[in-house]
Amino acid sequence: MIPYVRDIDIEYGRCDQVSPLIRRVTANNPGPFTFKGTGTYIVGRGEVAVIDPGPDDPAHLEAILAAVQGETVTHILITHHHSDHSPLAGPLKARTGATIYGCAVASHDEDDGGVKMEAGHDLSFRPEISLCDGGVVLGRGWTFDAIPTPGHTSNHICFGLREENACFSGDHIMGWSTTVITPPDGDMTDYLKSLDDIRARKFDVLWPTHGPPIRDVDAFIGAYIDHRQERVDQILGALKAGPARINELVPRLYADVDSRLHPAAARSMLAAMIHLVRRGQLKTDGAPGPESTYRLAG
Repeated sequence: MIPYVRDIDIEYGRCDQVSPLIRRVTANNPGPFTFKGTGTYIVGRGEVAVIDPGPDDPAHLEAILAAVQGETVTHILITHHHSDHSPLAGPLKARTGATIYGCAVASHDEDDGGVKMEAGHDLSFRPEISLCDGGVVLGRGWTFDAIPTPGHTSNHICFGLREENACFSGDHIMGWSTTVITPPDGDMTDYLKSLDDIRARKFDVLWPTHGPPIRDVDAFIGAYIDHRQERVDQILGALKAGPARINELVPRLYADVDSRLHPAAARSMLAAMIHLVRRGQLKTDGAPGPESTYRLAG
């Protein structure tokens, strides 16, 4: 079982000092994809970085500016291009002159199954300085390692804060929920490797964009990985009975889940199917897709 962390004390627009170097301001955009809302992080004192400024919400912009009154915002760091993370980067830059850092997405293809599983894409996101290949971002009193972590999206980046051995994990690892992996931009193979990459760095704490910090980092990531493997094992076990399509497997493997959530489960299963075909554990005729028939290899 994943040891979810969901207890968080927030007041929308309030600036909370959550560690010696880190403050958090939470946007008033709670929902099925955002939990209690987007947590925007402010790192440093005097000259600061802002991580994931959030949705295009004028009230949240004013709350961030109030939190840094008398200081200079020098860097705006974006974990990925979803509309609950990056749209406010432009307005924040316009008010502060800060430089936007992140990774541009190669394409903005929406889910091809007609099922909305995320908060939508920020189609205008264009960082001024690219961190697609990683890098080091320096400021006064703080140092970030930009860590490419594709999987949730193709352009996802986590930011490791050296001074506190902390990681701003965006949506890559969240304490309140598992992470959505939706093809074509989401990729399960990339995601599992990225989990290993973050686990290997042995951070003391993870600060997700949504929800409270994760402090038992190794155990939590291990549970995340185990959960994905359990889903894979379920698929392989079900296909021992013979070839099947995703829409045939979902009602069987998600029988205990509200049927209204089955279309979303099908998108998650597609990500797992593509991963298993790549690994040579499953076969299908042609490219794996939502309507393909899958069978065990060998």
